[in-house]
Amino acid sequence: MTPTTLCVRGRHGPMESKVMCFHPWSDVTLPLMSVPEIRAVVDAWASVTEELGAQYPWVQIFENKGAMMGCSNPHPHCQVWASSFLPDVAQREERSQRTYQSQHGEPLLMEYGRQELLRKDRLVLTSEHWLVLVPFWAVWPFQTLLLPRRHVRRLPELTSAERDDLAYIMKKLLTKYDNLFETSFPYSMGWHGAPMESEAGANWDHWQLHAHYYPPLLRSATVRKFMVGYEMLAQAQRDLTPEQAAERLRALPEVHYLLGQKDRETAAIA
Repeated sequence: MTPTTLCVRGRHGPMESKVMCFHPWSDVTLPLMSVPEIRAVVDAWASVTEELGAQYPWVQIFENKGAMMGCSNPHPHCQVWASSFLPDVAQREERSQRTYQSQHGEPLLMEYGRQELLRKDRLVLTSEHWLVLVPFWAVWPFQTLLLPRRHVRRLPELTSAERDDLAYIMKKLLTKYDNLFETSFPYSMGWHGAPMESEAGANWDHWQLHAHYYPPLLRSATVRKFMVGYEMLAQAQRDLTPEQAAERLRALPEVHYLLGQKDRETAAIA
């Protein structure tokens, strides 16, 4: 095959990565941390987004929790990858949100959040500034979407009150996850926000900040969903509906199962 007929082309894409530990103790995961400790993580996420965003248009924060999700270091941590290009998933979200905004005059995920608040049956948690829901397109058994109620493009744009509330609702969600099968619930999660201001005059107002949670567990602490066969080659299938998943998560207690009875009573009063 001559160079003029090559169907594959490659190019170098500069990137930078960081690892962020959540807590000095290796056995303290996010749901076991205090709300102020989680707030410190939120602030660190916002800071690293600004820091790397000064040089790279895309800053991807993600956490792989548990060996089931490929995590080789049990110390609770996340990773941050910054790239000089928009990755594939980010490009798809960019197209979808830009198209919807141009056709309807408002951000896609703002309207979607309002619809889910009206329906209620796919909601898991709500607070003053945030909502957690099982999206109608979910393919992982207990997949969730975390959305701010206000139009916010990026993590650094969150107000102090929104950051406090984010720490609060994250602790609730992740506690429910752990309580589902009484295990340290594995998942991959990550934040998606507007690309950083890499182009003069670029408008990213069609973007709405959000986080995706993709947990693999299906029936127990050891039985997981596998994306194989038909799902890998044709179309993903659901083992339970988004409404069923949301109902199960809603019904779970917001006090972690590892807490003793005395701690449970104290936490319930607080």
